[in-house]
Amino acid sequence: MFSFLLKKAGYWFAKKQENNSPKEKNKDDHIPKELSEAIQVIKNDTNNSNDVVIRKLSIGREQNLDAALVFVDGMANVEVMNRDLISPLMYKAVIDEAMLKDRVSLFAYLSQSVISVNEVELVETISEATNGFLNGDVVLLINGIEKAAVINSKGWEKRSVSEPQSEAVVRGPRESFTENLRTNTSLIRRKIKNQSLVLESMVIGRKSHTNIAIAYINGVAKQELINEVRKRLKAIKTDSILDTGYIEQFIEDSPGSIFATIGFTEKPDVVAAKMLEGRVVVIADGTPFILTMPFLFLESFQAAEDYYFRPYYATITRIIRIIGFAFTVLAPALYVAVTTYHQELIPTSLLITMASAREGVPFPAFVESLIMIILFEILREAGIRLPRAVGSALSIVGALVIGESAVAAGLIGAPMVIVVALTAVSGFLVPNQNDAAVILRIIFLVLAATLGGFGITMGMLGTLVHMASLESFGYPYLSPTVPFDLEDSKDAAVRAPLWMMLSRPKGMADDRQRKKYIVPPSGANDDSSGEASEQK
Repeated sequence: MFSFLLKKAGYWFAKKQENNSPKEKNKDDHIPKELSEAIQVIKNDTNNSNDVVIRKLSIGREQNLDAALVFVDGMANVEVMNRDLISPLMYKAVIDEAMLKDRVSLFAYLSQSVISVNEVELVETISEATNGFLNGDVVLLINGIEKAAVINSKGWEKRSVSEPQSEAVVRGPRESFTENLRTNTSLIRRKIKNQSLVLESMVIGRKSHTNIAIAYINGVAKQELINEVRKRLKAIKTDSILDTGYIEQFIEDSPGSIFATIGFTEKPDVVAAKMLEGRVVVIADGTPFILTMPFLFLESFQAAEDYYFRPYYATITRIIRIIGFAFTVLAPALYVAVTTYHQELIPTSLLITMASAREGVPFPAFVESLIMIILFEILREAGIRLPRAVGSALSIVGALVIGESAVAAGLIGAPMVIVVALTAVSGFLVPNQNDAAVILRIIFLVLAATLGGFGITMGMLGTLVHMASLESFGYPYLSPTVPFDLEDSKDAAVRAPLWMMLSRPKGMADDRQRKKYIVPPSGANDDSSGEASEQK
């Protein structure tokens, strides 16, 4: 309900701002015929920025046609420009009288016989030409022609493909996405070599003009999902998009919820696997994190290497992650509830030990827990923001020294230090839900301090009802548990063998069928056994 009201309020404010915003004046956007005038227009549009280079030259061996190359210093490949553009245009091109009279056909001659670059596009407006050189290409302007050629020559510095920083694996591919859009799309192409893989381009941001790509497998992803993602992206009206985190906040289903309904990853194999299940991904230039949608709650407990290990071990690790998430959310609250309201639940010998450990502590259990949780979050944040060599030392040494000193001084009881330490370690098992876990931990702690076990029970019921009401692009957030689906449950808390997964998630893909029949490993190479199973 809160998310619905928040959306409505956002739409109302956006409509009001759009109506009150001043309308842009219409201006002639055509490329001027005179070269000097076109150069002056580009200089004015870019405010004479010193990194916008305008290289004047004459085309042809007899130096008989004035032209100019426009590019951004540091974004265009200088070697390609000198070798494949400037030298051929000045010394290889042969311009005759017929071309001078019919200059529109001149671009065809230059692109087919002179310029040795893989991609040349003709544009007719100043805005298209400006977008061309701002994206790293070179724009060719010729005197007397009201068109320009955008020549592909991107050459800015970029980070090479390396191991993922946030999704380390023991077994499996060790490559991650980079900040370059085209590198990321090529990594996906390497995983899915299929002509049905579709990449749609889009530009978002009135000021940043960020290049966006929507990727999906045609015939697998549902057309309704593709249309919905495309519609939400086109509805984004903002000045800048600097990361996919911006996009996530604009297109998610429940902006008022603490749970994320859009997934993200920096591993190409994870993106490929999700697309093969019928999901749609969004790639943005300038960030290594790719959005996947729809996103289910149980995906938070899945890791890429679950599918590379044997199913029994993968199932155990998933169950451990679920237990770890429950522990990191509920452990401080349970400790406070038991020690404050329900001491009869603790064995007598353990109760005496805990009472002696807390003897002399001036704070109640709730304040003690709150102090330790806040202190841990401070140490964690400091360890992340500091340089890596210093941050790891601070997070480990700081926690040990401060914890031991607090216990020795009698400010904090030893049992509380143990509970918070286990809570912190358990939170690292499910990094995708860390944001929600921190908030839920504090909420449950307050409920336990005020209402005891009853407060924790009511909080769990309220959280469950809220999660059951969430959707991700029309798909139930708690699926396949709510509503329950036996076939989809083979890849939920329990990871069944791959040869048992016959279909894709229900309602997510047009083509649900992965394989026709179950073929156990013993009959994997026996075609006759497969045909017999199909006939049965």
